[in-house]
Amino acid sequence: MERVVDFEGLQDYVDIPAAARRLLSKPEKEIHLNLNLKTSSDDLIEGDCYVVYDCTVRGPAKGGLRMSADVTQAEARRLAELMTLKTALAGIPFGGGKSCLSISPTKLSRFEKTAVIKEYVHLIRAELERGEYIPAPDMGTGPTDMAVIFGETHIPESVTGKPPRVGGLPGRLEATGRGVSQAALLALDAILSRPAGQATAAVQGYGNVGSHTAMFLAEAGVVVVAASDVTGGVYCEDGLDPWKLKEHVRNEGGVRGFPGGDEITNADLLALEVDVLLPCAREDVLNGNNAADVRAALIVEGANGPTTREAEAVLVERAIPVVPDILANGGGVIASYVEWRKAKSGALTTKEETFELIDDRIRQAFDVMMELAEDRGCSLRTACLAIAVQELVESMRDRGWI
Repeated sequence: MERVVDFEGLQDYVDIPAAARRLLSKPEKEIHLNLNLKTSSDDLIEGDCYVVYDCTVRGPAKGGLRMSADVTQAEARRLAELMTLKTALAGIPFGGGKSCLSISPTKLSRFEKTAVIKEYVHLIRAELERGEYIPAPDMGTGPTDMAVIFGETHIPESVTGKPPRVGGLPGRLEATGRGVSQAALLALDAILSRPAGQATAAVQGYGNVGSHTAMFLAEAGVVVVAASDVTGGVYCEDGLDPWKLKEHVRNEGGVRGFPGGDEITNADLLALEVDVLLPCAREDVLNGNNAADVRAALIVEGANGPTTREAEAVLVERAIPVVPDILANGGGVIASYVEWRKAKSGALTTKEETFELIDDRIRQAFDVMMELAEDRGCSLRTACLAIAVQELVESMRDRGWI
């Protein structure tokens, strides 16, 4: 899988020394393990485990623990690189990392999943106890799984995304959606000159990120007209109730069948004529096959890597701006930093303070992105990548790496 950073494409916007290019051209460290766990005389849980440190020049490797049957080492590398760029752009002292377990969480009981997480800790205990890698929730994992990790290490700052009652951060569950919604509101104002109360949105993916994004946007006055997930989608011209939809998803296991609108497909949603389209599910949902069908005035990436390079080229040609993932979904890692800092100091933080810091960091990064994009006439993604890489290069100079 190709790297996210295209050095040749950035050379007109940032000076990247040859030594920095070499350091950023591949991950610093990769661990490939085979997790085996016997659960009965006849049953064996088995799966590959990948841990990737992309770049730690700015701090310890930070990135979520993903559990999915089809996850690959290449996917872990890509996600770790995105974390390197995301933390640099947000200006927080973390590097980029990721860990992935190629095990389907939906096929595990709670007891079995807890046992798997404990075995995962056993395999990389030294990394966690030394603070070199700090996991958090990702696809297929959640706060309870992070509490299991904490229960094994007994080090509060060894993992973030824990439940608030066991050392977690109030507002962490909503943090990524908070950041996505903040980026969308800023973009609606600065790019479309559209007041929130006159804007429409479609949310693709209605898990933790998508649902909270929809609720924050609705609170701001945006009309969320459509939402979808792997089960299907729903559309209502007058607007959906994001809270009722979230309850429906919790009770029924998906968006499909929600009585508040008309049934649509994921493909239908991606082609809706709305002010802002928010892909909040998996990678590569916008690609060369469907980019020409997009009718949204603006795209804000809630997921990691939802737009392929082929799709990006089509969208740029069609003058559809894309607020990239490394800015838009940075709320989660910003909150993770607050939780990590809180765990080390013992300080208390309110949900409101968490949201204020997310809003502030997203706004700062957004303003710098817009300034560079307007001054140099480049895409928003190019601007974000240039800013993040510049931060990494300067950090390498500060540490004497180059």
